[in-house]
Amino acid sequence: MLAFWIALQFLSSLPVRLPGMPEPAQLGRSLLFYPLVGLLFGGLLWGLDALLLGTPLLLHGALLLTAWVLLSGGLHLDGLADSADAWLGGFGDRERTLLIMKDPRSGPIAVITLVLVLLLKFAALLALIEQRQTLALIIVPVLGRGALLGLFLTTPYVRAGGLGQALADHLPRHSGWQVLLACALGGLLVAGWVGVSALVIALTVFIGLRQMMLRRLGGCTGDTAGALLELLEMVVLVGLVLIWN
Repeated sequence: MLAFWIALQFLSSLPVRLPGMPEPAQLGRSLLFYPLVGLLFGGLLWGLDALLLGTPLLLHGALLLTAWVLLSGGLHLDGLADSADAWLGGFGDRERTLLIMKDPRSGPIAVITLVLVLLLKFAALLALIEQRQTLALIIVPVLGRGALLGLFLTTPYVRAGGLGQALADHLPRHSGWQVLLACALGGLLVAGWVGVSALVIALTVFIGLRQMMLRRLGGCTGDTAGALLELLEMVVLVGLVLIWN
């Protein structure tokens, strides 16, 4: 279970403490547990939603979104901000794009992107609460973190060294595909046509963003992985609301 605790420590702000620096093989195996971390997040959000029943709608949605952001410690939003700055400021140049992503400062395009993504998530959450379609609170975090596993399975990692390279180099690929298949089948069995809709939307976003990464960078980075997760979650939430309407 060490690989699961590694995944949970990396992907969440929950108080997880490892006994020491993990071996590269354990880092790679931790990717297999990313969807399980998503399931844990989804369960916590679903439980919080149940506790908030009867709360004024805007406050209900704001508290859910706040909990969603806090669970990951803003990790993926940071990647989204860096990627937004780099994609605009990189002017189509690979090396310039990679250089901007390493800059810890956030420019106006990063702020605008974060505001719009969070606004759309918030609006979608309000609609889901009104419709009582809160199964999406479980489905979407699993899809988002499953997408990270899928990205490392299918896309070269372009920054040499560091945690991301260790993840990519030591990921058990056969087991990774089995985990993704199990997630897809589980979602279809639990959520039925809602699961089908969410999976189709997620795959469409995944394929489109992955192609953008390949064209600009020739692969992915930790920042673009975070951007993928945030954008995929947002689009799936919005898409499900539109379908249910």
